[in-house]
Amino acid sequence: MVSLLSIADLRTAAQAGRTAARVHGQIYSLLQKETQQRKPYWELVLADAETRFVLRAWSDSPSFKQCAEFAQGAFLEITGEFESSATYGLDAKTWACRPLDPDEVEALLAGPKPLREKQARDYAFIEDCVTRIADPRLKAVCTMFLEELGERFRRTAAARNNHHARRGGLVEHTAQMMRSAEAICVAYPILNRDLMTAGVLLHDSGKLWENSLPADGFVMPYERGEMMGHIPIGMELTNRLWRQLADRPEYDEWKKMTPRIDEVRLHLTHLILSHHGELQYGSPVLPKTPEAFALHYIDNLDAKMEMLSAAYQTAGLLAPRIYEKAWPLPTNLVAPLPVWTVEAPL
Repeated sequence: MVSLLSIADLRTAAQAGRTAARVHGQIYSLLQKETQQRKPYWELVLADAETRFVLRAWSDSPSFKQCAEFAQGAFLEITGEFESSATYGLDAKTWACRPLDPDEVEALLAGPKPLREKQARDYAFIEDCVTRIADPRLKAVCTMFLEELGERFRRTAAARNNHHARRGGLVEHTAQMMRSAEAICVAYPILNRDLMTAGVLLHDSGKLWENSLPADGFVMPYERGEMMGHIPIGMELTNRLWRQLADRPEYDEWKKMTPRIDEVRLHLTHLILSHHGELQYGSPVLPKTPEAFALHYIDNLDAKMEMLSAAYQTAGLLAPRIYEKAWPLPTNLVAPLPVWTVEAPL
């Protein structure tokens, strides 16, 4: 029997040449399309806990008729000979499939152990950062967010396609941004560490509805995110949590503190509104405070580093150490310089 590989491992194996393998996944989308010659084919996107890839069933293949019987959300085993090409990426010209049994579905939904362990460490780090917020107003809002929505947070992707586009990806993205924020706050004392921590946690909170994945699958719901976008949803959520502070017995004391509670709220909401950095990228206002500029650049940096890491694993080689362009990065990539090490004496 051919080996069972995750999509990520299959993609790596196919870079080295044609690979016979089995892969488990859920149908993320299934569309019937036409070639330029008007021949029909099916485009099937298969997802697992880490990533997705596209399979095509051409009209002259046995799998073409099978695709007509599939439905979005079905769990399948795909068996075939896979290869990686500049035109189609990871693909198989011919393949066969069968439904997964309940035990196989359960194993697929759990995801690989290293990913589960990494996301657990990242979530614990986020919780620790929140406990170290000194401003009691910001700490209370962040604690309410984790207590009320922590489970949904753990299921949410940071994006639909470009970076951390997997269940739990938003936890990974947020934790790495918090690590960067802590370092930058040391380098630039002008930054308010409490506000940075709260801004990092809540800036993408609207994605809990835009990019949330269910516990029993890898297919994102789209309607609320399409109708509103994550910035307005995040504003709506943060304002609702902030109003709940008024019900706390400490609220009268909090109103006496400096900076004023309304000023703290204003600066926090500004971070959510401005974190895309430019009006053309969806921010209704531009960054206007040190924390807003820092948050925008930290967000962009972590997204780009994740895209680069993925590109080095999936992009084809154009020449020694030169990788082909991987969308949405703007250019071909060059292999990074290895870290210098002291050579052992002979």
